[in-house]
Amino acid sequence: MLALQFIRENRDQILKDLAKRNFGQPELIDQIIALDQSRRSQQAHLDQQLSRSNQLAKEIGQLYKEGATEKAATLKEETAVLKQTTKQLQDSLQQTLADLQDLRTQIPNVPDATVPAGTSEADNEEVFRFGTMPNLDATAKPHWELAADYDLIDFELGSKITGAGFPVYKGKGARLQRALINYFLDKNTAAGYKEMQVPHMVNAESGFGTGQLPDKEGQMYHVQNDDLYLIPTAEVPLTNLYRNQLLDVAELPICLTGYTPCFRREAGSYGAHVRGLNRLHQFDKVEIVRIETPKNSAAALEGMVEHVKNILAELELPYRILRLCGGDLGFTSALTFDFEIYSAAQERWLEISSVSTFNSFQAERLQLRYKDNSGKKQSVHTLNGSSLALPRVVAGLLENCQTPEGILLPKALVPYTGFDRISH
Repeated sequence: MLALQFIRENRDQILKDLAKRNFGQPELIDQIIALDQSRRSQQAHLDQQLSRSNQLAKEIGQLYKEGATEKAATLKEETAVLKQTTKQLQDSLQQTLADLQDLRTQIPNVPDATVPAGTSEADNEEVFRFGTMPNLDATAKPHWELAADYDLIDFELGSKITGAGFPVYKGKGARLQRALINYFLDKNTAAGYKEMQVPHMVNAESGFGTGQLPDKEGQMYHVQNDDLYLIPTAEVPLTNLYRNQLLDVAELPICLTGYTPCFRREAGSYGAHVRGLNRLHQFDKVEIVRIETPKNSAAALEGMVEHVKNILAELELPYRILRLCGGDLGFTSALTFDFEIYSAAQERWLEISSVSTFNSFQAERLQLRYKDNSGKKQSVHTLNGSSLALPRVVAGLLENCQTPEGILLPKALVPYTGFDRISH
């Protein structure tokens, strides 16, 4: 959420920036400002009433000591009225706070100044490109055909067990999955990220903290009997490790990584763009998360981008980086860079990573703060990125590395797989 003080002091700039998102309810900002003014007025009145009640309590006690019972009784009557008024004020204030919270949760994050305006992914801005496009011959196959040819992944068996979007990895396909997970984790820990194993289900408070709830509730699997949600990404449990905490500046930065399966009940669709590994309901992903001071968050974002670039270079996959436009930006993000690898067999770009900064937006929801060197409490900045999502990495490796002699794996993976090619 946006901080109330930030909204009060930056109304016009917020509305200007939210226009990049094509935000359709600008009136909510003014409603928040009005409600906040009412909140402060109610709080001031309540404080006055409580102060008067405390003062009267002292005076009544002193009057009884002095034997002035009649005067004490008169003041007690005033106390009774004050008590009733105070209760009404407290109830009114709680309702105002609830209304204010509801409005604030409807406001997306303010885009960074560098975010381009736009309405869809077509308006995203390419900022970097690396590698040479593979020159495959006419016999090249998409990954779902290769997976069947080499007995690596069985999509039909997954459908039998669970449903569409839940593949079964077999033999060298399963080994490749495990190798990639270990490789990504090793790269992340070597870069200073602390490895964590976290739950694969979270409560509603955790989902709210990182912004999946209520914005993406329809895309999450809900375990109704226990009111828990299967995680769509390790970002949720990793970031929520620090929910409702006050950190010391000396504890920052906090850099975490973790592997988890991810679950997303996205609406089904048909066509080549969602075939095979292109769109799944369950997939593996290794995540990196950073908790930073506001001063260091921009440098942290740049470092995360460079880290993912290094991994993709070692995997020898051609890729590009897109700066997402306002219309394609996630609800909680202030700035997102998408990494896409080129699928030579499908002749299209496939997103494999998103690296985002949220500024203080998540921290406000998480109630996650730190004490700076002067002792002042302020919200941290949070960042996260895929490092990496496995399905489309596997798709890219299978398609781009196919040869008549089999699928030749990049050298960086061989120590993890134990083999340098997949062949019949």
